[in-house]
Amino acid sequence: MCTRNAYFGSNTNANYLWDSTLAIRKRGKVFHVDFFSGATRIRGGLGTRNKDAAHRLSHRLETALSEGADSRLWPELKAALPSSTFSRFADFIGVKEGKLPTWERLREAFEAYLAQRVGIGKLRDSTAARYKMTVREFGAFLQERKITLLRDITKPLTESFKAWRIERINQRKFARGATGLILDAAILHRLFSFAAENEWVLKNPVRMEGRPGENPRHGAEPFTSEELSRLRGHAGKDMLAFLLLRWTGLRGGDAVALSWQEVHFDRKEIERVTQKRRKKVILPLHGELLFALEAERERQNPQATDRVLMNPATGTPLTRPRLYERMLAFGRRADVPNAHPHRFRDTLAVDMLARGANPYDVAKMLGDTIETVEKHYTPFVRELRERVRTILESEGGLESGNVGPERGSDRFTVTPVSQSKATVQ
Repeated sequence: MCTRNAYFGSNTNANYLWDSTLAIRKRGKVFHVDFFSGATRIRGGLGTRNKDAAHRLSHRLETALSEGADSRLWPELKAALPSSTFSRFADFIGVKEGKLPTWERLREAFEAYLAQRVGIGKLRDSTAARYKMTVREFGAFLQERKITLLRDITKPLTESFKAWRIERINQRKFARGATGLILDAAILHRLFSFAAENEWVLKNPVRMEGRPGENPRHGAEPFTSEELSRLRGHAGKDMLAFLLLRWTGLRGGDAVALSWQEVHFDRKEIERVTQKRRKKVILPLHGELLFALEAERERQNPQATDRVLMNPATGTPLTRPRLYERMLAFGRRADVPNAHPHRFRDTLAVDMLARGANPYDVAKMLGDTIETVEKHYTPFVRELRERVRTILESEGGLESGNVGPERGSDRFTVTPVSQSKATVQ
């Protein structure tokens, strides 16, 4: 094929270049393309003022034309070219709407991918179910707006979905301020990253809303000593659930999934692999919890695989949603608002830190990372700040003369504790 090329130069007045059978011309401030094929001529704007961008677009367009209607470049060109230009070339080459990637195709492929990840042990069933729930919600949103093609899913559209989703969440009984939107956005971002990996979309149209699990406004929300006292006094039939959450810090999903074979009475420990991080935690049993578990085992006479927490109303194993509901109702009886299960986890973490445990100890107990403990719990622990205040207001220190740097040295001399005026406990 004969090809003529004339490139733009800083010292020339040329305003077009030929690249294969495509002529790129600059009309006004925007580049246009002219396509010649025998007696056929197609013209259209490229939607860019940048010469290099125009050249790249023309090259991709020429490649798509040479590959035909089945070229994978057409979806990318649909996103990059003005709609009128794309339609002219797509109609000429015979690109059918059915050839373009659809939402349904992406949904089916992504759910197959989730099943594969579950099958090889890289994803839990509960996590996959949460992913599918968000995908279903987004699908319902697209159906309302009669959108089927991936090319029509834009960043403004996904932002509209977030507002739509918040409204849907807030209609529910336990909305929790629609904090689940952060996770929804993260799941959709992963979904469209999957689409980009398969070259079905050019760019990811979903903007993240923060890291799932973070609560930058409130941080840790431990119960106060007065609240714990009221909760204990109103626990009633929920006493075992109260003690298990209070003295283990297990997440709600781990608490309801705990089986008797994971409770080792001989060692006075609970040993479990957590659902979220897949970390093994070995939790020493507090005496109060050990006594309650022994009494419940004697009452139930359970099998090793039976669940520990039962619904007092039905006698069936507690589910995570039902545990959440019972804890909130339990809190209302005790006049403790928002007594959801995760607050017990916060309470144990803060309690351990206040008693002198270090972040490593707390992280091992909770099955978390030290970074998470330091970021999520330490800055919000009033008891720790009070301990620091006590240290700062105690006698001693640099200005007392008991502790200070040696003259001419960057080393410090420390007065023995026996000679100091005060010792911090």
